[in-house]
Amino acid sequence: MGKRKLGNSDLEITRVGFGAWAIGGAGWDFGWGEQDDNESIEAIHKTLDMGINWIDTAAVYGIGHSEEVVAKAIKEYGGNKPYVFTKCVLVWDQNGHVRKTHDPESIRKECEDSLRRLQIDTIDLYQIHWPPDDDEKIKPAWEMLAKLKEEGKVRYIGVSNFNVEQMKIAETIAPITSLQPKYSLISRNIENEILPYVKKQNIGVIVYSPMGSGILTGKYNREKIEKLPEDDWRKGARDFTEPNLSKNLKLVEVMKQIASAHNRHVGEVAIAWTLKHEAVTAAIVGARNARQAEEVMSAHNLVLSEDEIGKLESIL
Repeated sequence: MGKRKLGNSDLEITRVGFGAWAIGGAGWDFGWGEQDDNESIEAIHKTLDMGINWIDTAAVYGIGHSEEVVAKAIKEYGGNKPYVFTKCVLVWDQNGHVRKTHDPESIRKECEDSLRRLQIDTIDLYQIHWPPDDDEKIKPAWEMLAKLKEEGKVRYIGVSNFNVEQMKIAETIAPITSLQPKYSLISRNIENEILPYVKKQNIGVIVYSPMGSGILTGKYNREKIEKLPEDDWRKGARDFTEPNLSKNLKLVEVMKQIASAHNRHVGEVAIAWTLKHEAVTAAIVGARNARQAEEVMSAHNLVLSEDEIGKLESIL
């Protein structure tokens, strides 16, 4: 299992990590529908058995439930313990409705709550999940993350979904270890400005949704998408509806041909495509059961040819 150093840290992480968004389950604004906790734990254990050494979660995933499941899975696992990454600034009310808050004291409380749910003394990477609507709020929020690092509550600090100007503001306070952006064959907005900047600044990049939240796994057709449960946030999302749906399904047909030629799964093609970019340290890969984990967690060793990459990108 190949590893890369994450930005300016001393963390050597595998090219793929376990993404714990979906295992948060239902009952909140961005849930993926009902999820069996035992299957989630089996998926994490399978992932760790395969050599993956980090898990990415967030307090908001399942309004705390994802962190609790991750904690239980790690506690029950008999092998090497993984690094644990989590995030802050998305909080929720009693009905599971989510809002952003970058108030420093709220961030401190979120960190302490995450430490409690995860049953650990130190979070390996603590990330601001989304930037504020007002960039003036970045400095006090980032100052709090730097304080939490100084206090030993977190080892390294990063950002998620920030643009270049927002990262520059944070960097006036303290170095950024990592950026977590959305990146896939169907979401490439970060290529022109953001990826060149983070490479120059030695900021690690762990991309999320490399499989387009499932649309690039080859497991969805129109009928299956129409039957997504009402509490699955993807129902009505732009990549699961027209006009993007037809284009995405056409892309998946080409991906199936490439996957077949390598005797691999379609999702692995999607992940491997993101890992070919020199600025990308690793990709976050979700799995809801052990079978799914086994299908995609080896994508790091799939090498796509220039011809195959050309075929994929010609669709777009």
